[in-house]
Amino acid sequence: MPNSSLQTLLTQTPEEGFALAVKLAQKGVEVTQPSEEIRKVLRPTYSRNADSLTAASHVIAVHFQTVAAANNYWRAWMPYYQ
Repeated sequence: MPNSSLQTLLTQTPEEGFALAVKLAQKGVEVTQPSEEIRKVLRPTYSRNADSLTAASHVIAVHFQTVAAANNYWRAWMPYYQ
């Protein structure tokens, strides 16, 4: 993954978790279509399409579920690792 700074799925707050979910969705698009130029050309089309926006929201929601699950799992087991 180019310019990856993702180190962990652990976050301190749900807001940080949501921001991480958005970042994961953005990185997914970047990996799928690495050309920034092409992404800029496509943006006016999908940014005005309700189905595309709903699909983007769904991807973010799935990532948010993943981040939340990771946080709950690790927080539950942390006392055993300390």
